[in-house]
Amino acid sequence: MSAATTRSRTPDRLCAEAVDLARTAAEEAAAPGVVGEHVGLVSEGDRVVTHFFECKELGYRGWRWAATVARASRAKIVTLDEVVLLPGSDALLAPEWVPWSERLRPGDMGPGDLLPTDAEDLRLEPGYSGDDVPPPNSAVSREMEELADAEDADVTPGAPAEQPTSPTRGSIAALAEELGMRRARVLSRYGLHVAADRWEEGFGPKTPMAQAAPASCATCGFLVPIGGSLGQAFGVCANEFAPADGRVVSLSYGCGGHSEAAVMPKPPQPAPPVIDETKVDVFPLRPAADSGSVPPVGDEETAELGHS
Repeated sequence: MSAATTRSRTPDRLCAEAVDLARTAAEEAAAPGVVGEHVGLVSEGDRVVTHFFECKELGYRGWRWAATVARASRAKIVTLDEVVLLPGSDALLAPEWVPWSERLRPGDMGPGDLLPTDAEDLRLEPGYSGDDVPPPNSAVSREMEELADAEDADVTPGAPAEQPTSPTRGSIAALAEELGMRRARVLSRYGLHVAADRWEEGFGPKTPMAQAAPASCATCGFLVPIGGSLGQAFGVCANEFAPADGRVVSLSYGCGGHSEAAVMPKPPQPAPPVIDETKVDVFPLRPAADSGSVPPVGDEETAELGHS
């Protein structure tokens, strides 16, 4: 038996010697061939000892089979208490569990997935509630007030399936729907800022594409305006060749697909070479008839000294 790992109290002798009993119990609980060598024991109390065995099962590196044995006072027979698989100090463990709301990332949702929104979500605030009580000095008649009360039921916040689909024309519900106020909740100021920061990070003025663009999206004909307060700073790109096609872009964003981009400039012409090595210099093979004369400079039949 290997050296024992003990606590402050000395393990019971008979329980410490019951290695075979502990191994048999561990092998019955485990799959065949995954219980390894005896790696130690620990005293759990008076006449209670836990034996540890190496776990050879794939995926459980550093885990140990723990079989606890005990015996009654003055008894000579050791009995089994329990068998469990426990992680050791160097065991391979699963990462700490994280709630889905914290591990969810943009793009994780697929067809058929549902993403419930918390009732206290800071990105949302109550929308149109249907409360339209005229002030005391209002000129609205009592009949119109009663009609408004009747229409309140049509715009009571609730699940989307409970919202009316066809309010009476000219009613308060119809007016709320026309103004986009018939939703139970709308974006809060915090939600607007969070969305704006996220959109600017992907397609904003600080991106490398925008830094190299000839002009901003604010002057591009492919920009589709959006409504609401975010429309003052963002739009949708409708250029199929642009990297942001179909995306919400900042008005300060830009790319090379700008509708008013100038024709690509011609490549700059290099300066004339100081030494023209493409020109052929002609030299005479024989000296002139008058050996004493020197060919005049610039004569076509003779050559100048080359550029050397």
